[in-house]
Amino acid sequence: MTISDARGTHHALNHRAQRIISLVPSATETLHRLGLANRIVGVTRFCVHPDPWVKSVPKVGGTKDIDLDRILALKPDLVVGNCEENTLEIFEAIEPHVPIWAPLPKNIPEAITDIGHLGQLTGTQAQAEEFQQQATKAWQEAKDSAQPFTYAYFIWQDPWMSISNDTFIARMLEAVGGVNVFGDHPDRFPEIDMSGHITAIPDVVFLSSEPFPFKEKHRDALCVMTGIPPENVRFIDGEYASWHGHRMIAGLSYLAQRTPNNWDRTPPR
Repeated sequence: MTISDARGTHHALNHRAQRIISLVPSATETLHRLGLANRIVGVTRFCVHPDPWVKSVPKVGGTKDIDLDRILALKPDLVVGNCEENTLEIFEAIEPHVPIWAPLPKNIPEAITDIGHLGQLTGTQAQAEEFQQQATKAWQEAKDSAQPFTYAYFIWQDPWMSISNDTFIARMLEAVGGVNVFGDHPDRFPEIDMSGHITAIPDVVFLSSEPFPFKEKHRDALCVMTGIPPENVRFIDGEYASWHGHRMIAGLSYLAQRTPNNWDRTPPR
C-alpha cells in the first residue's frame, strides 16, 4: 500500500520511520504529540513547540535555508516537509538521499487527512485517528455555533499582505463564520494597497503574530491609512490560525473566541 503527498510523490507503507527530521514547526509539534519524541532527530530553528523538549533537538537550519550536510549526518529515514513552508530546491537537494513527505493542506478536511498519513508513515495510526476524531469534532462544533462576520487577515507589513480563500487560514476562519473581504483575490497571499480607505470596512481586521510580528504601531498606521476604527482591529496568535496538524484542534476554539460575537468575553490582545 502507498500514499501520495501534495507533489504526487508515492510513499510505501512497508517501513515505519525510525529517524525523522521535521522541516515544519506545525509538523514537529504534531509528531511529538503522536509520541515520537525519541524518533525525531532534527528540526528547524523555527520549531518552537513543545518547549523545552524542542530546544534539545539538533537544528538543521530554517524552513527555507537547510543545512544539507547536517541533515545527512543525522541519517534520517524520513523528512517531513510542506510544499508551502519549504522550497522546491530543498526537496531536490534532499530527495536523492532521503524520502520526503510534503503535504499542502488548504482546508480542514485535507489537514485532517494529513494527520492520518503521518500516523501511517510512523506507525502511530491509533493516536493519529484519535486526533482526527478530535479535529473533526472541533470543526463541527465551530460550524454549529458560527455567526457570520467579515474580516481581513494580514500576515505582513511593507508591503501589506493578506490571504485569499485558497489558504488554510481562510478555511479555519470560515469554520467560525468568517467571510474574507479579500477572499476572491487571484493571489493566495495578495499585496493590498493601503494608500486609501478600504471600500468595505470589515467587522474585524486580524493582525497575525506570524510571520510578521505586528505591534500597536502597525495597527495605528493601518487605521490612519484606511479609516478602519482601532476597535475593529484585533491582534491574533497566528499559530492557532495557520498551523495544521494537532494545533488546529485548539485553533478552532481559539478563533471562535475571537470573533466579533465573542469580543465582550475576549481580551483585545
